[in-house]
Amino acid sequence: MDSATVQRFEANRARLASLAYRLLGSAVDAEDAVQDAFLRWHAADRQHIEVPEAWLTKVVTNLSLDRLRSAQLRRERAAGDWLPEPLLDGDPMLGPADTVEQRESVTMAVLTLMERLQPVERAVYVLREAFAYSHAEIAEILDISESASQQHAHRARRRVAAGPGAADIDRVAARRIVEAFVDAASSGRTERLVALLTADATAISDGAGQARIWLRLPAPERIAAAVRASFKPTPAKRRLVGGSPAMHAGVVNGSPALIAALGDRVVGIVVLDVRDGKVAVLRGISDPDRLGRLTQQWRRHEHDDPLSQLW
Repeated sequence: MDSATVQRFEANRARLASLAYRLLGSAVDAEDAVQDAFLRWHAADRQHIEVPEAWLTKVVTNLSLDRLRSAQLRRERAAGDWLPEPLLDGDPMLGPADTVEQRESVTMAVLTLMERLQPVERAVYVLREAFAYSHAEIAEILDISESASQQHAHRARRRVAAGPGAADIDRVAARRIVEAFVDAASSGRTERLVALLTADATAISDGAGQARIWLRLPAPERIAAAVRASFKPTPAKRRLVGGSPAMHAGVVNGSPALIAALGDRVVGIVVLDVRDGKVAVLRGISDPDRLGRLTQQWRRHEHDDPLSQLW
C-alpha cells in the first residue's frame, strides 16, 4: 500500500475510533474494529471507492454492529451491570465534542443507557446525534430506508432521554465536587456522605477488580457506609495494589472522577454522575484490563496535585 493510501486512512482514524467507541463502549473493541477496517481498506479496489470517508464510515459501523450482535459480547454484558470502558478527559477517542449532544454521547450514563437499544437503533442514534449524519446518509450506511432511520432515531432518543441529562464539567468544577466527596468520605461521619447523595443514589462497582459480577448498592446509607469502609487503611489493601495510592480529581467521560494513582499507574477510579448539585450515581472501576487506556493517557498528560493519600 502506498503512503498516500495509508495517509488517507490515518486522516480518518481518530474519527473512526470515536465512532466505534460510541457504538461499542469499549476502547479495545473500537481499536480492533478500526484495525479491521484498515485491512479491508488495504484489500479493497480503491479505484471504485468514490468517497473514501463515507466508505470507511460504513465499514467501521457495520464491523461494530457485527460485534454488538455477537453471542460472546451479549453473554459478557448480560453477566452483570456492564459499564463502558472509561476514558480520561482529552482522549481523542472522546471526540467530537463541539455540541451538547456530542459530549453527552460519551458519558458513562448515556453509553450505559444505549445498552438498552437494539444494535441498529444504537448506530442510528450515534450517527445522527454525535456525527450529524442525515437520515439519507444513515440509510446508505446501514442499508435501511430513510423512514426506518427516522423511526429508529425516534425510539432511541426516547429511551436515552429517560436518563438524567449530563452537565458540562470542567477540571475546576470536577475538583470541587471530588474534594467535597473525599473530605466527606475521610471525615468518619456517614451523615456527611449521605448529605452529598441524592435520595435515589446508586453505586456500581466491579468489586475492586476481583468480581466477575458487578456489585450494586441502591441506598444512600449503604453507599456511604461502603465508601467509608473503602477509605479505611489496611495492610491488605496496600498489599493488593502495591502501596498507598494518591487520590486525584479528574474528568472521565465528561464527569467528575476520583482517580487513585500509584506512581504513573491508575489503580482505580470512581466516576460521579451529578444531578442538581448532588451525586446520583457512583461507578467504581478497578480492573486493570479496563483501566489500560486510561492509564496510558494519564502518563502522557500533566495532572493536578493529589487531594490526599489513600490508605
